[in-house]
Amino acid sequence: MSYPAEMKESIAKVEASRPARQHQAFPKLDPQEREDILRTYHPDYISGAFREIRVGPNKGDRAPHELANALEAEPLLIRDGFSLKKIVQQEPDAKCDVLVIGGGGAGASAALLAQENGAEVLISTKLRFGDANTMMAQGGIQAADKDNDSPALHYLDVMGGGAFACDPDLVEALVMDAPKVIAWLESLGVMFDKEPDGTMRTIHGGGTSRKRMHAARDYTGAEIMRVLRDEVRSRAGEPIPIRVWEFRPAVELLLDEKNRIAGAVLKDLDTSRLMIVHARAVIIASGGSGRLHYQGFPTTNHYGATGDGLVLAYRVGARLSFIDTMQYHPTGAAYPEQILGQLVTEKVRGLGAQVCNADGEQFVYPLETRDVEAAAFIRECTERSKGVVTSTGQMGVWLDAPLIDLLRGPGTIAAELPAMVRQFNRFGIDLAHEPILVYPTLHYQNGGVSIRPDAGTSIPGLFVAGEASGGIHGRNRLMGNSLLDICVFGRRAGMAAALLAKDIAPGNPHLAHLDEWEHLRREAGLEEGQASPILLPDYTRKTSLVLLRHPSIEEEVAGHFKSN
Repeated sequence: MSYPAEMKESIAKVEASRPARQHQAFPKLDPQEREDILRTYHPDYISGAFREIRVGPNKGDRAPHELANALEAEPLLIRDGFSLKKIVQQEPDAKCDVLVIGGGGAGASAALLAQENGAEVLISTKLRFGDANTMMAQGGIQAADKDNDSPALHYLDVMGGGAFACDPDLVEALVMDAPKVIAWLESLGVMFDKEPDGTMRTIHGGGTSRKRMHAARDYTGAEIMRVLRDEVRSRAGEPIPIRVWEFRPAVELLLDEKNRIAGAVLKDLDTSRLMIVHARAVIIASGGSGRLHYQGFPTTNHYGATGDGLVLAYRVGARLSFIDTMQYHPTGAAYPEQILGQLVTEKVRGLGAQVCNADGEQFVYPLETRDVEAAAFIRECTERSKGVVTSTGQMGVWLDAPLIDLLRGPGTIAAELPAMVRQFNRFGIDLAHEPILVYPTLHYQNGGVSIRPDAGTSIPGLFVAGEASGGIHGRNRLMGNSLLDICVFGRRAGMAAALLAKDIAPGNPHLAHLDEWEHLRREAGLEEGQASPILLPDYTRKTSLVLLRHPSIEEEVAGHFKSN
């Protein structure tokens, strides 16, 4: 499958403008222009896509409809008619010091540090160990470890990229731990790209003032996950082992008589049997919620990313932060439709690719922060009507990848972006000679459970690491800070949970908080219906995953753009 004739006409315009653009430095937007484009075109500002939450710690706060519905929902255990009293009275299937919920990079990092600090660890993951967004993170991981850089500069970039809304203490932890995380990962076996003399190769990401992006080609997350997973597996036979349970997601947290975390209820997806784990501390590392498809967007997220960790923490009383903001990665694949929404790494733009409209015109600086870049794409396709429209109605703009080889020398694309080359070659598209069609895709959950620098929460014994946490990235995450986040706060959570577990005497687990939850739901007039955690997305209704096609907000979106 190559491009149809009508798209090739537009490609010819991109090719015709390439020689001039090759030597053209497109200007960055000034602060007021950035603010204007965000408020007018970014999905976070479409008021009809959000509503107030009616129960729980964040009552009255604004959240996307899809997330608000999941947070307010009836617990699965109650919907399915289980006796809460019998569940907690049954003999536990396992006991451990630290239970890690989630088997991605944050969970693996947490498990390793918890075990190193003397804790007996059990990882329980929804799918296979390693089936996580970590595997699909392509572009790199940030760390200020070069002579011309510093954690202070990294700190300023993170704060600015997050609209200066980030939690300063969390950002400080992120940037100060970054160099040691790179050293730790390399010591475990991660093969970062290096120069011939052995020094780390680094490139720019959107919103960065220094080249601090460390990468392993364009499959950095997969390389990190490979190493972390192997390291966890290798410790299964040690005196204090790390156990791994696959296909057993958590469906509820257990509390004790002092309202401390006491473990969790899991569901075996193979047998549908409920399993009880007693734990002195629990680390939620279950990832994001992209598979809720906010506003009908396609997503880069893995199949199990349904926001379970937020739901579980919320029901035991943990407050959430920044849940009214999601990251829409500007370059999601828009053609062919078989890979709609799949990530086209920011590294493509970091290497020199430019974005062009249907007329071959460059219309935005290619390394604006992700929120601004995505909003610019939407503006070009809506207000300016200069997007490319496929035969199925999907909008997009061109990412002129062939420019990379012109700027950096033949073979750069093949050497630096092998995964991207293979992905598009499957459909007859040659990245070295043809531009690719892209459009914003739901990528990251900026907010989550509020945490402290040690990854602890307001609930004693409950820690959260990775995408399920909130406050680190404010209202927008910079490229390369997610892989850093999962390692920094995964490690911190593992260490803190292990130390806490040494001083905690096991209590008597209960599920009484669910009775209180149902009382709050009844008071708020919430009816039975959707239950949560959702666990797996439901695609049986064949709903559209094309931007601005969500039926509940389509009219408001049209009015939003028209009025602005």
